[in-house]
Amino acid sequence: MAVGTAGRTRPGPGRRLAAAGALLAALAAIALVVVALVQDPLRLAAAPLLVGIAVAAGWTALVRRGAWRVAACTVALLALVGVVLLVVTASVLRTVGVVVLVLVAAGLARVALGRDLVPEPSGLRPVPAAGHGVLLMNPRSGGGKVARFGLEDEALRRGVTPVVLEPGDDLRALAEAAVAQGADVLGMAGGDGSQALVADVARRHDLPLVVVPAGTRNHFALDLGLDRDDVVAALDAFGPALERRIDLAVLGDRVFVNNASLGVYAGVVQSEGYRDAKLATTARMAPDLLGPGAEGSHLRFRGPDGEVGGPVAMVLVSNGDYRLDRLDGFGTRARLDGGVLGLVTVRVERGRDVTEMLAAQATGRLRSFHGYRQWNAPEFEVDSDKPLVEVGVDGEALRLPPPLRFRVLPGALRVRVPVASPGAAPAAVAPAGPAEAIVGLVRVLRGRPAQRLPVRPAPTGA
Repeated sequence: MAVGTAGRTRPGPGRRLAAAGALLAALAAIALVVVALVQDPLRLAAAPLLVGIAVAAGWTALVRRGAWRVAACTVALLALVGVVLLVVTASVLRTVGVVVLVLVAAGLARVALGRDLVPEPSGLRPVPAAGHGVLLMNPRSGGGKVARFGLEDEALRRGVTPVVLEPGDDLRALAEAAVAQGADVLGMAGGDGSQALVADVARRHDLPLVVVPAGTRNHFALDLGLDRDDVVAALDAFGPALERRIDLAVLGDRVFVNNASLGVYAGVVQSEGYRDAKLATTARMAPDLLGPGAEGSHLRFRGPDGEVGGPVAMVLVSNGDYRLDRLDGFGTRARLDGGVLGLVTVRVERGRDVTEMLAAQATGRLRSFHGYRQWNAPEFEVDSDKPLVEVGVDGEALRLPPPLRFRVLPGALRVRVPVASPGAAPAAVAPAGPAEAIVGLVRVLRGRPAQRLPVRPAPTGA
């Protein structure tokens, strides 16, 4: 197989055939929709109208209480029933055909694009096995994944010293003690908050970190390209592995590996009972946070053009740029070595804005919402009139005095990953949108790599 530009291999016949199939399936799906629009325009116009009514009524139910909530729930339910009836009474074969064609197009596109869109990791190099590896473990993280996957025994089997946290233990002190006793590789099995703390210790001593996804969501592990379902496999990074440098973000003097959120989301996370009943807590607090009598935003910051930002419902500061399609889960990052903070604000000024935002969120197009802004910068500051600002940092609820100062530490952390790890986050593998997907498929069909990405030089340590 011939080698393309930027060291990427030219697609073979199988990928080119998949690209052709994906484009044809997408065109066929569009054709079926156009035919339906011509034959029954009133039905197709009624469906989005009912969906809009359902979204608006659902929002009213979320931010109101009492009779308003009951009435809005009733309207939303009736609108959804209407949508279902429209679909059922329409051409079932045509509807199924569109769904099947879209799924076929998506599957073939994934095969055709392969890993062409994945940025080349900067400074990736093979390293020998750890001489004295230490794995710190939080047995309460992820509902008890440490015990469920037998990580203590698995670590011993690999010649790695396990350290299990007991109630009342100071994780930072344990990590520092491991370094003092000669550890040359530190590992952490736990949630992202624990990963950040151990990452800070590893950074200060210029030691590599092994990330073991034993938390709940494990966003950091996902963006490192690790398989979050194969927890034990992450321990292979203590053996012969691959190492590179990535960025860390800092709020004040506190390191975080994922994101810090302020505004509505942070307020909900701060509330009592959120971890045990997320949906119920959100519904209970929504009227106070977003309803007609809600307090206006107290956050002040400067946007990408230097102007003072207006009232926003949410501010998200991340260690690198997130690709956000929805507000829940906060998406993934294509790379962790860009040397910037990712910044997102969501402004909601009117009830109609909320309807549009929820519709964009429901269809995975959050970035198309007019109140959504995203940019990046090496530093960012948020001020407030309040004495303490609620902020969620890597999932941990905090109250900190303003101003809140964020900055990025480029290339600050050495990380090790197993040689056999997937090596790329979902945001790196998937196209950013339909336009990028179509361009990539056309390039593959013509026998060229889907995208040519320059290799960025490895950042220096911080």
